[in-house]
Amino acid sequence: MTAVQLQLNSELFGALKVISEDEGLMKKAVKSLKRLASKKQAADETEYILSSPAMAEILRQGEEDIKNGRGTVVKIEDLWK
Repeated sequence: MTAVQLQLNSELFGALKVISEDEGLMKKAVKSLKRLASKKQAADETEYILSSPAMAEILRQGEEDIKNGRGTVVKIEDLWK
């Protein structure tokens, strides 16, 4: 862990300590942290998928197909039939 990361961890935990007695503020903090974690996970997954030239090409072709009106509309409930 870098010095910057250690400093940021210290700041984060210090801020959490300040608000820890206020349930409403803690709920807001948890909600915000979950949203940030979700965005980070999605970015990591996207980076992983796009790191494969074959997958990147499949996605590019799919986007092109959609743009050009090719494809089939499927109801979500029909996906599991």
